[in-house]
Amino acid sequence: MAKIVNEKKERKKILALIGVRSGSTGLKNKNILSLSGKPLMSWIIETAKKVHLIDRVIVSTDSRKYQRIARKYGAETPFLRPKSISGKFSNEIEYIKHAIKYLEKKEKYNPDIVIRLLATSPFQRYSDIKKAIKIYMNEKCDSVVIVSEAKQHPMKALKIIGKGNKKSLVGYFDNKGESAAGLPRQIFAKAYFRSNVIIFSPKLLKKNTMTGKVVKFLVIKSKKNIDIDEQTDFDFAQFLIKKFKKK
Repeated sequence: MAKIVNEKKERKKILALIGVRSGSTGLKNKNILSLSGKPLMSWIIETAKKVHLIDRVIVSTDSRKYQRIARKYGAETPFLRPKSISGKFSNEIEYIKHAIKYLEKKEKYNPDIVIRLLATSPFQRYSDIKKAIKIYMNEKCDSVVIVSEAKQHPMKALKIIGKGNKKSLVGYFDNKGESAAGLPRQIFAKAYFRSNVIIFSPKLLKKNTMTGKVVKFLVIKSKKNIDIDEQTDFDFAQFLIKKFKKK
């Protein structure tokens, strides 16, 4: 009699990792500011918790106060992030490496997939994160990122060069006064920005990257894609909530 083979694949261990350092400079304590009645960080935590494919949601923070808030909304906070990798110029890959090393050493937990999420993108949709995970699991790639079309094309950007009375305004990419900034945006290929979601294998961290060479992507509509960095961004988020509540 033929042996029955169980073809059911072992469930992948998927870790959602959210970085929320204290001491933000653009907007003070932005990660815990109240957005429509609850802390900014709680929005992405609750979104991640809705994705049934994710088995752990962990917040990496350097603040005990932030730890308590993260736990209140359902995230794990098994460690405090060292201050040495929590400054405004710290590379985010450092806190991700720290989290992975901690979990391996202290808990013998080694995720198959890591999803890097940011608290500053409160309107990420759990359905989009789920779709991106499935792309990663079903296609050969190093990573998957969620992107949305740029609201203003980068080719239209300007910069100031020179000093004192010799300052001048030129095209950001060509250093010319008559630059691409004056051309119609329709002539340029569409430009996209990351929507603060990166899905990757922790093995990539050994090469000091989260994306690798083969990057797949999911394009989402940019209407509610927002990255809160300054007060104007936060005010716009509040406006969007009121607008969509009315609808």
